[in-house]
Amino acid sequence: MNVTVNREGNDATLKITVPAADVAKGYKSAVQRIASQVKIPGFRPGKAPRNVIEMHYGKEAVKEEAFNVVVNRAYQTALTQEKLMPVSDPSVNEEKAAFDSFGEGKDLDLEIKVTLKPEPELGEYKGLHVDKKEAAVSDEDVDKALDELRNRGAKMVDTADDTVIEKGDFAVIDFAGTVDGEPFSGGEGKGYPLEVGSGSFIPGFEDQLIGLKKGDDTNVDVTFPEEYFVKELAGKEAVFKVHIQGVKHRELPELNDGFISQYTKYKTVAEAKEDYKKRMQEAAEADAQTRYENDLLDLAVKNAKLDVPAVMVEDRISQMIEQIRLNLEARKMSLQQYLQYTGMDMAKLREAQRADAERNVRMDLVLDQIAKAEDLQVDMKDVDAEMQAIADQNGARLEDVKTIIRKNNNMGLLLANILRRKAAHVVLDNAK
Repeated sequence: MNVTVNREGNDATLKITVPAADVAKGYKSAVQRIASQVKIPGFRPGKAPRNVIEMHYGKEAVKEEAFNVVVNRAYQTALTQEKLMPVSDPSVNEEKAAFDSFGEGKDLDLEIKVTLKPEPELGEYKGLHVDKKEAAVSDEDVDKALDELRNRGAKMVDTADDTVIEKGDFAVIDFAGTVDGEPFSGGEGKGYPLEVGSGSFIPGFEDQLIGLKKGDDTNVDVTFPEEYFVKELAGKEAVFKVHIQGVKHRELPELNDGFISQYTKYKTVAEAKEDYKKRMQEAAEADAQTRYENDLLDLAVKNAKLDVPAVMVEDRISQMIEQIRLNLEARKMSLQQYLQYTGMDMAKLREAQRADAERNVRMDLVLDQIAKAEDLQVDMKDVDAEMQAIADQNGARLEDVKTIIRKNNNMGLLLANILRRKAAHVVLDNAK
């Protein structure tokens, strides 16, 4: 089979000439495939001769099946012969004309367009230098962490009747909202404890309560955001009649040994502070190391020259959204519910993932090219270690992980991830 590859960037046109002998083989395979799938009276499955099949289903049906067989085989053979790696589905140029000229006893000329995986032109990826941020946890950081613990143990206490509302106070309110003079679903509540300044209500609502006190009534004028998750209200002006039932303050418990022993595993404040600081320092150092390594890898990617095909970014976005869907379902929420809650549609959600998707694709392509340049290999020891790590991470048995990977045909992805990790270590281990 003769194959010529014309490339323009990442797009390629494969000009293929399929010999008549291979066309004949395609017809034979097509007849066998149809015969095995249909029931013809008087014949066992797969045993009906070609003339009987053509009589029952028509010569055109056999020709269509044979054409598909020949084209698919020719495409796969061309990829293997030319060592090409596609990242898009192929399309046949002038497919109708190719089909009309297709027949036994003749060669078949095809032009197939496909987008190929880019091979980046690597820049410097060894001896790189980036600044590593210092990981320092101060006593003030520890105090803030303990204050968060105190906030969780806080109590709400009533204030004097003449106490005016300030940011941080809780206003206990009755409210009823209207749009164009008509009430709307979810626009009414009684005895609602609203933390003023929390930003939990429509923008501008909470600020209009500052300075009021128990017993006051007011009208709050607001405009729903254009991206509000209830489309019928998005961008609409609303008026809320609000009555202040009361004002409450948050009373924090005193930070002492009694509080610490009641709410934590520690016995004293000093013990808690010491362990908090130790664990916070470890977390800060791990975070600083991760940022440092990511910065090094980002620099290696920046130094490379590559043009990322749009189809690869779109595919990665789809993968990321599928992961979002799985994570939501694990928390008993559907993707549709998430979209309604965030006020997004699928197009906006895809766009929100685009920057990360492109960065991830660029990173993978550069790491793949580094692995190729360094002639990195994966052996069974690497594979076993990776599957064991997956099993440990998910609390599963190693044999179950192996079964799932085989069942889902994920071995290729597993090998690619191992290679990319090895390539990343080439960058990291050779950094200045």
